[in-house]
Amino acid sequence: MELLSLNSVSIGYGGNHGKSGENLAVKKASFSIQKGEIFGLMGESGSGKTTIGRAIMRMIDTVEGDITYKGMKINHKLSTDTRRTLCHEMQMIFQDPMASLNERAKVSDIIGEGLFATNQALSNSERESLIDKIMLEVGLRPEYKNRYPTEFSGGQRQRIGIARALIMEPQFIVADEPISALDVSVRAQILNLMKRLQETRGLTYLFISHDMSVMRYFTDRIAVLYHGRIVEIAPTNRLFTTPYHTYTKMLISSIPKPDPLRRVIMERRGELNDNQSEMKPSSRNINFDVISNKYKGREVDIISGKHSESKFVNVLSKDEWKEFNIISSKYKERDAQRMVERAPGHYVLEAY
Repeated sequence: MELLSLNSVSIGYGGNHGKSGENLAVKKASFSIQKGEIFGLMGESGSGKTTIGRAIMRMIDTVEGDITYKGMKINHKLSTDTRRTLCHEMQMIFQDPMASLNERAKVSDIIGEGLFATNQALSNSERESLIDKIMLEVGLRPEYKNRYPTEFSGGQRQRIGIARALIMEPQFIVADEPISALDVSVRAQILNLMKRLQETRGLTYLFISHDMSVMRYFTDRIAVLYHGRIVEIAPTNRLFTTPYHTYTKMLISSIPKPDPLRRVIMERRGELNDNQSEMKPSSRNINFDVISNKYKGREVDIISGKHSESKFVNVLSKDEWKEFNIISSKYKERDAQRMVERAPGHYVLEAY
């Protein structure tokens, strides 16, 4: 059963002269998440992972496209009752456990904040009992509820953040890199906790991370983001065993190898060099590039259609503009690529 879906969603931020969404951070993102599934968003920093998560939680607006939850479009103006319902059913776990907690508020106030915000008719004893129950469920002792966040370790703070989300009895949770700020040993504890909660409560996760080993262990399916574009979607095991897109292959090849001798052998055979060479600019596997000795390293985003010749006239003279050689004219249009199903459930962004 499909719980949430994105259909050609583009998300942008303000540009020049007050034009909203002129600078696109996410371009034509489309995917669906099934009920009870752990769906991963993987990509390098700045690829648009957190932007998608925040747009789903209605923290930022979309430029175009539809975000639907249980068949209802949610990326537009909603009634008060609908917003209250979504607040119950959709929650978010943030990346930095310290920055996301009010250091001047007690733990009991932080965890129970959602109950106050949604005007639930609970007595003080009922509220305190519910907070105690949630704290035990995430591995915190109830007597800690009168302390402040600064008195806890990073892992304990993240447990407080998880408890704050769980107390609303959600069905869908956006986990925005919830373990990136934690020690390795604590990461495993938080992941195991989230996995256990998913099994006992039937939760659905959108799990955002750039750590491929964590994604392989934790998720059921993965979407790979590159410069705001989803370039590949596949079941986790299939993505790591048979990746199709060049960027996905590059990401997987960058996973540290624990056997240095094997890596030396691979380098001598040229296997690592082959993986690196696949990411060199070409009309087959790169979305944008500019060939120019004088302006080497400067990129033109052909897919988004933002950097047209007229825009560069303000920066470059006509003679300078002639030095730019666009690799392939087929990338000039914004929708010059589409997702192609290469295997059952395995989709890859390809040119057409």
